[in-house]
Amino acid sequence: MSWGFEFINNDDVVIIDSEYARLSILSKGRFIPTQESGLGSSTNFERVITTQEPPLVFVKPDNVGIIAGLCRVLVLGSPGNWTGFYVRAYDVNTAQPRGSYFAAAYTASPTALWGGRLYDANEALIFDTGTPRAVFSRASSSWSYITSGRDAQGQTMVYFSVPFVFSSDEYMLINNFGMDVAGSSLRAASLYCWWDFPANRLWAITIGATPQNTFYIPAVFAKMQA
Repeated sequence: MSWGFEFINNDDVVIIDSEYARLSILSKGRFIPTQESGLGSSTNFERVITTQEPPLVFVKPDNVGIIAGLCRVLVLGSPGNWTGFYVRAYDVNTAQPRGSYFAAAYTASPTALWGGRLYDANEALIFDTGTPRAVFSRASSSWSYITSGRDAQGQTMVYFSVPFVFSSDEYMLINNFGMDVAGSSLRAASLYCWWDFPANRLWAITIGATPQNTFYIPAVFAKMQA
């Protein structure tokens, strides 16, 4: 950096920099079933998030000894006024949408009653001592094609999986699992995700008329830090 403030820890890692915002946690809490006979969950953020881009939402479903499947992810609100998020269970045979979450963005929220704040050259708040941060811990994109089949409507289901030991302090990014994926032709395929706690595996399932047998969307994980 050519000007401003920079803090480097004992491992020579930049912790705070006045030119770059860190990934700050702007809301955190629990999500529980609220709609559709327990299959759907709408959660309000602790406060409105005013970023132009949707915040990154990370979740950690409760480990209830069965598969927890989430789909149809949607960040609620609009640019400058993000109010919460929606997720839905995969079906009645998977666990209800219940667990912990946090929403984060590369900005800060003026929440501290005392301490310090740091602004960038455009007077945007990028650090506040009352705003905890999130740290990306790992990403996995080495999905293996397992099998395929048909759902009740006759659409093709393709299953991809990766071995995974679910850490108690890691949360998974769900924004990228809220979109459709390309099919083999022009038609898209819906995307679903399973946390298979008993088997220690993470699953991605695509459902559509012509889903592909390859899958590259990464599973991204982060941890909360003070």
